[in-house]
Amino acid sequence: MDLLHPMLAILSGSLVGFTLGLIGGGGSIMATPLLLYVVGLQPHVAIGTGALAVSANAFANFGGHARAGNVRWRCALIFSVVGVAGAAAGSLLGKQVDGKQLISLFAVLMIVIGVLMLRRKETPAEGADAFSAGSCGLWTPGSRNPGPLIATAFIVGVLSGFFGIGGGFLIVPGLLFATGMPMICAIGSSLLAVGAFGLTTSVTYGLSGLINWPVAAEYLLGGFAGGVAGMMLASRFATHKATLNRIFASLVFVVAFYMLYRNLPELHP
Repeated sequence: MDLLHPMLAILSGSLVGFTLGLIGGGGSIMATPLLLYVVGLQPHVAIGTGALAVSANAFANFGGHARAGNVRWRCALIFSVVGVAGAAAGSLLGKQVDGKQLISLFAVLMIVIGVLMLRRKETPAEGADAFSAGSCGLWTPGSRNPGPLIATAFIVGVLSGFFGIGGGFLIVPGLLFATGMPMICAIGSSLLAVGAFGLTTSVTYGLSGLINWPVAAEYLLGGFAGGVAGMMLASRFATHKATLNRIFASLVFVVAFYMLYRNLPELHP
């Protein structure tokens, strides 16, 4: 049993990392359920530990995108700085909510994200040349008002901190809406915010003693290995991203309804 526990943590982490590497997001939404029902952590500890693991995996993947030139640095920094304030507020609020209620709300969010994944359509990266390597088009003559980016960053940060998720599936649409940058740039830029949000959440939970450090280390080990495997396969399945999104959305629905099934009877005896 002593060997089984770390093996489950490593395998769970590898699944999260693999998903992040393969489809560019979605793994973080699975981190907390896996820590809850496979590894067996308590709700708040699962959220804090998962946030730390998601943060580390996001920063690792961000490095690859930055080297490839897929990051619009100004947008990424603005979104991260503003969103961190929201994540800090959200994580403080989340710790005040009963663990079972928080997990039930988390399941509802998973369902919403699953629906958004099914509705999301791949769009060609037209307009990519409109963005220079060092600019995302903000605060230049005739550019968009940065207000939508700032407001979106704060709202997404609050949700990320409250539920202990990286928020990639919320950040990417937010960047697309607020800046109009190409999809690949939104994915690359989002990872800086995902890492920053997760780190902020994990710090607030860690200060309250709500991180299982040995499990976090095992989760990270599996996550890095899974991420490498996912990125290696991503190019082979580049033309099947829509199919992969549908498969993953289906998995999100199954896990979300299972979480509701496990928690709702306890909330309403």
